[in-house]
Formats: sequence, C-alpha cells, structure tokens
Amino acid sequence: MKTKHAYPLIIAILLVAMSLACQAASGLPLNTPSEAANSSATATALPPIPVQPGADNPDEPVLITGDIPYTSPFFLNTISEPFVMLEDLAGFSQRDREFEFPILGQAIGPVEVQEDSTITYNLALPSIPQGTQLDLDNNGQDDIGVQVFAVAYWSNTWGGPFLEARDGGGWSNAYTSAISDPENKDEITGGILIVWAPDDSQSFPTGFGEDGLLFTSDDPVAPIPAGYNVVDINQEPFTHYKEARIYIQLNEGEIAVNDLSGLSYVDAFESLFQKVSREYPFTEEKQIDWESLYEVYSAEIAKARDEDDFYYALRDFSNDIPDAHISLTLRPDIFYTERGGGLGLVTKELSDGRVIITHVVQNSPAYLADIKVGAELIAWGNQPVSDAISAVVPDFGPYSTEHHKRLEQLAFLTRLPPGESIEIRYQNPDATGDVEITLESIPEYDSLFLSLPIFNEDELALPVEGEILDDSGLGYLRIRTFSEDYSLLATTWEYFMEQLISNDTPGLIIDLRRNSGGSGRLALDFAGYFFEDEIPLYEGNYYNENSGSFESDGNPAKISPGPEHYEGAIAVLVSPYCVSACEGFAYALAQQGRAVIIGHYPTAGAFGEVGRGQYELPDDISMQFPTGRPLSPDGQVIIEGTGVELDIVVPVTEDSVLNRSDPVLQTAIDELLD
Repeated sequence: MKTKHAYPLIIAILLVAMSLACQAASGLPLNTPSEAANSSATATALPPIPVQPGADNPDEPVLITGDIPYTSPFFLNTISEPFVMLEDLAGFSQRDREFEFPILGQAIGPVEVQEDSTITYNLALPSIPQGTQLDLDNNGQDDIGVQVFAVAYWSNTWGGPFLEARDGGGWSNAYTSAISDPENKDEITGGILIVWAPDDSQSFPTGFGEDGLLFTSDDPVAPIPAGYNVVDINQEPFTHYKEARIYIQLNEGEIAVNDLSGLSYVDAFESLFQKVSREYPFTEEKQIDWESLYEVYSAEIAKARDEDDFYYALRDFSNDIPDAHISLTLRPDIFYTERGGGLGLVTKELSDGRVIITHVVQNSPAYLADIKVGAELIAWGNQPVSDAISAVVPDFGPYSTEHHKRLEQLAFLTRLPPGESIEIRYQNPDATGDVEITLESIPEYDSLFLSLPIFNEDELALPVEGEILDDSGLGYLRIRTFSEDYSLLATTWEYFMEQLISNDTPGLIIDLRRNSGGSGRLALDFAGYFFEDEIPLYEGNYYNENSGSFESDGNPAKISPGPEHYEGAIAVLVSPYCVSACEGFAYALAQQGRAVIIGHYPTAGAFGEVGRGQYELPDDISMQFPTGRPLSPDGQVIIEGTGVELDIVVPVTEDSVLNRSDPVLQTAIDELLD
C-alpha cells in the first residue's frame, strides 16, 4: 500500500523524465565548422606499414583507452549504439561543416557505461588508417601528407554500424580529445590529436602561428616520425610522442553542466544570473527587465537562511520569465505540502467558456458528494470559475504561450494542500439547478495525472506507432517523442515510411499531440521523407562573449531530402503538449504548404535550444535555461512565444472532452479525403 509520501516521489520521477525529453539539442557531438584553410585533401592509397609495432618498436601506438565523463542530462539519449572513432579531421582542416566521414576510414571501438556518470572506451588502431591525407607542411609543394584524427564519441542513429551523412559530419566539439572554442566558430584550440605519417619525410605544425588558428598557412612546422604519433597541442610548441597503450580522457565541451553547487546561495545566484541574463535569447521579444529581476531576487536570495528559502526564491525567479524551456528541480516535500491534496476532479474548458468535469476519481470527496461526469463547474472558492483559473500559478511552469499556461492553470485549479476545504458550485448534467458545497481535499494525485496528457502514456508504447485507418484507408502515425533511443526511433520510422510508400497510401495523418521533444536533428531527418528539395529553416544564434552579441553557430537547420519520398497528402495533429523538437518537426512539415496543421490549440511555443543552459546549484537543485535563438533566413525568431500556428482550429466541445469523439482526428480525415 502506498503512503502519502510516495506520491511526491512519483511526481519527481515523472518530471525528471519530462525535463530530459524536452530538449532541442541532443547529446550527440555537435559539428560546427568555420572558415576555409590552405590545405589539400587527397584519397588515401594503401602504403606499406611504415612502423611495425612489437619488440623492435615497443612504443609504437596500438591501442587507445580512456573515459568519457559526462554531466549533460541529454547524454544518455545517445547510448543505444555508441562507439568511439578515429575522427578524420579533414573536415576541420577545410572548415567544411558538411564533411562526410568516409566509411572505409571509420575505425571504431566499443564503449561501456559505468555507474558513476562515466563511459570507458577502447580503440584499437588499424595498421594503416584509411583517413584523408592532409598536406600541412606549408612548403608550397604537393606532398603525401599525414592523416590527422581526434578520438571522438559518436552514436549511430541511421543504418549501421558506421556513420552516414544523417548521423553527422564536420568535426566534433563535444566528447572529443580535441578542445574547441565555441566563441570562435569552434576552432580547435587544444587537446590531444592522433597523427599518422606514411614515412619520415612528412611535417606537422608545431604551433598555431600568428593568426592563432590551426592548419592555416602561417603554422610553424617540423618533421614528424613515421607511423602513429600522439600530439599534445595544449601548449606551444606542440609536443609529440609514441606510447604503445595511450590513455586519453575525452572532453565534454560546451554542453557540460555549469556546476555552481559548491558556492554559497548568494554567489551561486550571482553567477547564474550574470550568465543567464547575457545568454538568454529572447530578452527583447519577451521584454525581460533583467535589472528589475535582479533587484528583487538578489534581495530574496540574500535573505535565504535555509534550503526552503533558497528554493522558493529560485522558483519565483523562474516563474517571472515566460519560457517553457526554463525548468527547476521539483521539491517533492514542498509539492506535497502545497499541491498534494485534491477532490478527485478533472476539468476541461470548452471553447464556449464553460468548464466541464470530465472525470471523478472513485471514492474521492467529489465522488462521495455525487458530483457527476459532465457536470458544469460554475464557481470555485467564491469566484467565477474562469477568474479562479486565471489566478492559478501552475507548479510545472513557466510557459511560453498563454494557451499552454491556461491548460495547466486548469489542471492545477483543483490542487490544494491536503486537508484544506474549498467551496464550489456546480450543476450536474440533467439537473434543474446548481449545487453549492464545501469539500475537504485528501492526499491524491490520480486527478492530476488524469488532467495532464504527458502523464497518460503507456510505459510499453513504442516511440513511433502506426496503422492504416480501416474506414478511410489513410495512414496514421503517432510520434510520442524525438528522445530516448534514437536508433529505435529511426528504425521504426524507416519501416513505416517504406510500408506507406510501397503500398501507395493516399494520405497520412501524423499525430504529435503528446510529444515532449528531443533531438531537433532527428526530427528534421524524419521531415526529409516528405520533401524532394532542400529547404533552409533557421539558424541557431548564441551569445558570443568576445563580441558581446548573438551570432550564428554556422550550422543552419534545414530539411534535406530523405532516401525515400512519400508523395501523399499530410495532416499534422498538434497541441500545446507538442514541445521543442516536436514543434520544429511540425514547422518543417508546414513549409510550402506540404502539410495541413490541425488542433484545438497551437503548439507550446518553446523553441530555444537548451543544451548549453544546464546548471547545478546548491542543495541538489538543477535549473535549465535556453541559450539558442532560432532565426529564419529572413532574420525572424520562429515558433518561440507563438507555437506553430494552426491551419484549421477545431473547437473544444463536450463531446471532445468527454471522449465521445476525437474531432481533431476526424477533421484531419475529412480534410485528406476532401
């Protein structure tokens, strides 16, 4: 039997799952190139082995081992098919963000997840690597050159077991032996490289040169021994050495959590605020007055004497910024004290303004008071119910749009401290008059779980499910997430696409009404199956400490045609519980009128990238803030604060909230058959 104290734990676990799912950036290595360099790349011939490892050459490298510490909460989404790889740095040498790693050159090794937020790896070096030969000696002559690698962590999503273009390219700036500078177009500025020379007549840079950039024409160079070399570029001149078994710890890079947990309350908030107020991407659009916020909440933090005071101040601070991608660790004990009680009522608001009771939990106070499903809730606590809803501050906020906030205000209307009484007025269906009654709340979360769609999921449901609708012959796909197991998502999606295409399915309904987001890149890969031409969508812009302004990350998001093309008509079903990467997918399908977007309400309107905005604070508190600003090709912020707009708005009626019908789905069927 569950005690009342088990309920907050359940809430906490569910919220952690929601937080991890809601993201626009994945834990995959990010590949953002910069400018062209003066180097040439040629295909690799198969030369003789220049240095034979063994007794004659005991230090010749043969194996790299190491570990990959991680702090990002999104990292575990990538571990379904993970490996480490000798990452060919030809892409970086030419500053080519779309460089595809040649399959023949992909030397990969296994990884093993440990229990202490660490991954260990082993990577056996091939006798003759099949990377790209790079002539980097700056002598003006065509030389064979060397092969240059970083050791990098990757996760295979499409096909397998090696990387293809959809998995990524360019060069890594996270979970790699190289260190890159996010403030300077991810230029490599340090770390450990692996360099292979086919003979002893090749040269390699010994420093960055006057321009401070690697692999450019002003690099000083020196001869490098044949075979494998470990090159340390953390200081100049660079050093190189040989060691049979090499240990290299990979760097998490820019997506590492900002750890402020060891600071005092005042110092932690000061560091958090200074960074967030600079990097928050929608200050102008949301008219955030950072100076006023600091004046209020720095004073509140200064007065904090215990973990409760600190938590309440942070909660109020986050709620003052209307952005659904801002999140704060839930305190189960506080949640129980404030919201752990209920009457057993689930309510929905209709388009005509009425509030209808859609579920009554058995043996709850409402059930014992004979309140019926279908009853109209008229007043709550001596207020008209609409006014009472507007006054609610939901605990799962903040929100980027009013329509999303309104739904959760309604869900939290009926949440009370356990044992608190409330006067309500309602009218049962078919009754001749209304009833006024005072009810006392009891500890229960069933009504809350029933109120929020994100909690009404089958734990065994696949991330993508599909069927052919019998009466119409239309295809129906429900995408539950773009998170969790990326490989499973991709494999399932490919299967359904192949079936729809091979069977000439005339139309397709894609249901995104409960999808909390995940990998934006994966979502756009899905969208590629519906387009024959490349379409640029947006670029992520981030605050640059050097320039003091927001700058493009140089990695534009776009729709690239997939390996197969579905030509049928498409309808997309959305709701405010389509968040983040889900919204990016819906936005992509709306391009050029490819799909019709249908729902009761638009999507959540939360589209700032969050991978770089993770914080650990004192008392085991985690916070998240968006840092990426998505700008369309014409320079406009997309999705954030509005959601993906609807082509067809379906009214909320008694039939729909009481599950007598699904008018959003039926509207899509009618639209595609028309």
